[in-house]
Amino acid sequence: MKVLVTGVKGQLGYDVVKECGKRGIEAIGVDVEEMDITDAYACQRVIGQTRPDAVIHCAAYTAVDAAEENEALCRKVNAQGTRNIAQVCRDMDIKMMYFSTDYVFNGQGERPWEPEDKREPLNVYGQTKYEGELAVQELLEKYFILRIAWVFGVNGKNFIKTMLRLGKERGAVSVVNDQIGSPTYTYDLARLVVDMIQTDKYGIYHVTNEGLCSWYEFACQIFKEAGMNEVKVTPVSSDAFPVKAVRPHNSRMDKSKLAANGFEPLPSWEDALRRYLKEIKEI
Repeated sequence: MKVLVTGVKGQLGYDVVKECGKRGIEAIGVDVEEMDITDAYACQRVIGQTRPDAVIHCAAYTAVDAAEENEALCRKVNAQGTRNIAQVCRDMDIKMMYFSTDYVFNGQGERPWEPEDKREPLNVYGQTKYEGELAVQELLEKYFILRIAWVFGVNGKNFIKTMLRLGKERGAVSVVNDQIGSPTYTYDLARLVVDMIQTDKYGIYHVTNEGLCSWYEFACQIFKEAGMNEVKVTPVSSDAFPVKAVRPHNSRMDKSKLAANGFEPLPSWEDALRRYLKEIKEI
């Protein structure tokens, strides 16, 4: 099998290409230099030359707050870029995997979001990822849409790296305790992605590591596992951190569709955090 992976320089794209390599699957990783997804001709040219069996589309505009002031650019990447790829996949009869987000929902209530729930994005980032979903659904039959949340990986910036840095610099952090979700380790996610792309079990899935926490609880666990017990962590409400983009309070995701389709759920987020901290220590 041969796959084309977009966004290879990002946290997820990096791990997907690595996981393919471990399994003897030919993976061609591209980033903006090799294939600018906002350029329809570039997508046609690169995918046409590569002739993959599948496209795993990890590239995205993910700066959530900056998106509020750069809506046109965010839309160009997340919506139009995704449409460009989907059109080529349709024309060449290639299966496609697109990564979306819990931000396509309104973030209210306490019930876990199910894949077919109504989509009501709270911010520009969520809206453009929703538009990307619509493009994939409109153009393709052979597609996977994976909604993921609270992502962390070796390659790139994330909440864990930020906490470790702030803990060392300041010795104290304040973290919101009224947003609930599930952290997701790209190493674990990549393994599922490679399992899934080899099947024809198409549709929308929710994928995160198992278990729930608030960002505050996540931070506490990070410092505990890192042996940084001296760092003072203070829980605060979201109101204490005014940000440009509204964040969802409820990022709980119903992942039962994975097991129903024969896919193994990801390990617990605590286990994932432990392995991740060990991994970045050895780099």
